[in-house]
Amino acid sequence: MKVLLMAAGLGTRLRPLTEHTPKPLLPVRGKPLAHRLVEQLVAAGFVDISINTHHLGAQIQQSIGTGGRFGARIRYATEPQLLDTGGTVVAALPWLGEAPFLVVNADILTDFDFACLPTRLGDDLVHMVVTPTPAWRAHGDFDYAHGRVLRRGESHVYCSIGVVSPSLFDGAPTPPFSWRDLFFEAVDAGQVSGQEHLGEWHDIGTLSQYEAVR
Repeated sequence: MKVLLMAAGLGTRLRPLTEHTPKPLLPVRGKPLAHRLVEQLVAAGFVDISINTHHLGAQIQQSIGTGGRFGARIRYATEPQLLDTGGTVVAALPWLGEAPFLVVNADILTDFDFACLPTRLGDDLVHMVVTPTPAWRAHGDFDYAHGRVLRRGESHVYCSIGVVSPSLFDGAPTPPFSWRDLFFEAVDAGQVSGQEHLGEWHDIGTLSQYEAVR
C-alpha cells in the first residue's frame, strides 16, 4: 500500500518555532516528527511514500532524502500554492493508483501500530483510526462504535491516519479544497469503517501541546 504523508502546512500556531523550521521537522524526544513517522511506517511494511511539501519544503527533502537510510522509497510533491488536504490527494492520484492508500499527517506523535491497518475496504470509502476525545480538544469529530464511524459527534477524534479509496474523490471539486466534506458525506452514507486507538496520540498544533510532549 502506498502512503501519502501530509507535510505542507504552514504551522502558524507554532510560530515562532516554525518560522525557520517546518513543523514536520520539529524535534520530539530527540527525533524530528517526520523521521519518527517514516521509521514507524517502514517498520510496518509501508515503503512507498510520497511527501507533499510547501512551507520550507526544501528542508524536509534535505533532511529525509530519498528514503534509502530509512529503508523507504520516497518521492516529493512540491506545492507552489497550498492545495489543501483534498487537493493534495487529487494531485497525487496518478501516482497512488487505483488501490486504497494510506494518508497520514506528518505532525502527529503516536505509538499506533500501522501494521494493523486493513489493506482492503470492501464497500467502504474510508477506514479511519480514531481515539476517544482527549481533554485538550475542545470538541470531538465523530461518534464511533463497533468498528464503524457512525456520524459527526463528540465521542472520538480522527487521528489523521486513514486508509482511503480513490473513489472517495470521484467528482471532487477543483483544488484547492479540503477533504473534510467528502469524509462527512461518506460517513453519512455509512461508508466509513474505523478502529479505536487507545495508546499515545498527539496532534501537535500549538506551542503548549509541543512543550507537553517534547
